[in-house]
Amino acid sequence: MRRSTVALPALAVCSALLVSACGTRSGAGAADGTAGGGTTVVIGFDGPLTGDLSALAIGAKNAAQLAVDQANRSRAVPGVTFALKSLDDQGQPGTGQQNATALTGDKQVLGVVGPLNSGVAKSMQMIFEQAKLAVVSPATTSPGLTQGDNWAKGAKERRFTTYFRTATTDAVQGPFAAQHLHDTLKLTKVFVVDDKKAYGAGLAATFTAEFEKRGGQVVETDQINSGEKDFSSVINKIRTSGAQFVYYGGEYPDAGPLTGQLKKAGVKIPLVGGDGISDANFVELAGGGATGDYCTTVGAPLEDGAAGRAFAAAYEAAEFKDPYGAYGGYAHDSATTLIEAVKAVVAANGGKLPADARAKVTAAVQKVSFDGVTGKVSFDAFGDTTNRQLTVNQVKDGAWTPVTSGTFSPK
Repeated sequence: MRRSTVALPALAVCSALLVSACGTRSGAGAADGTAGGGTTVVIGFDGPLTGDLSALAIGAKNAAQLAVDQANRSRAVPGVTFALKSLDDQGQPGTGQQNATALTGDKQVLGVVGPLNSGVAKSMQMIFEQAKLAVVSPATTSPGLTQGDNWAKGAKERRFTTYFRTATTDAVQGPFAAQHLHDTLKLTKVFVVDDKKAYGAGLAATFTAEFEKRGGQVVETDQINSGEKDFSSVINKIRTSGAQFVYYGGEYPDAGPLTGQLKKAGVKIPLVGGDGISDANFVELAGGGATGDYCTTVGAPLEDGAAGRAFAAAYEAAEFKDPYGAYGGYAHDSATTLIEAVKAVVAANGGKLPADARAKVTAAVQKVSFDGVTGKVSFDAFGDTTNRQLTVNQVKDGAWTPVTSGTFSPK
């Protein structure tokens, strides 16, 4: 976590990111009023703010708050004050569904940042669609959320026109990992494990398909139940499998103990995962067993770009107690996307929000294009980000360290 207040370079980032006070003032005006009269527009945030994944969600929420505060400070939309309304889904689809109902029921809410979990997102999408409320996720990566259940067969279908995301999908992330492990590291035998959840199972499937396409061998597969404490059963299978590494589809609360127990059992091979394990807690939970492990993350490292460095400095200056984490930059860009969309709608309507503001904001999100914290922010016909940059990271000296960034090149 870093701190300072550097102005961001691009106009959209400078104007829509600059913030001053406020994410809790949702009652300061009517969302259907005249912008010049001091309208409050609420941006919702949904994520697992408590529970095992809270480290990821709190940083993302703070980053969204930073975008709101910056927009207010710079008066990005004349006459409009933005506020953030944050709800905790606990990583549970049922709770996420309740939150979606609460957010759509608040007429001041014109967009939502989140959720972080693909399974939670699936439970919320229809509610947001029926309310014409735009949602921009900084983290969900399951391809089916935007491209339909048959996307892998080439039959892509966009069922939810209100759903967007600033993070690229597992249709790219899994294959990118396979490309690096097989072609660059020359590892040809893998044991694949997943946690049976939408994110983990989906990521493992896309990795497996590409790894085998490149000539790699999946020596065995297994699944765990999230929340397990003893992984001796799967570790015994890995030990005798001849695998050169383990690919894990899931998140850090299980991946950390799994790799720690694996190394403690004398199986000195790396565990590799996706962005769901890219957190300092993975290293801590591994108890010294994470060194040499790999993960992929969406986008290039924030410190590689001027806008990313400025975001990190501004986040530090805001003195949030928690680091922005793996999804902070994407949450900031998600909130900025909604701010830019509101700006476009107000400008097109004579400085006022129209009666059908939600539908208009959704349409405006589809056309958004700006240079954000994580790179170029824009969306394709399915609502997916057009930025398909990814990074391979490795645990070195007790922390995740970027190794290389690039894009996936189909075989």
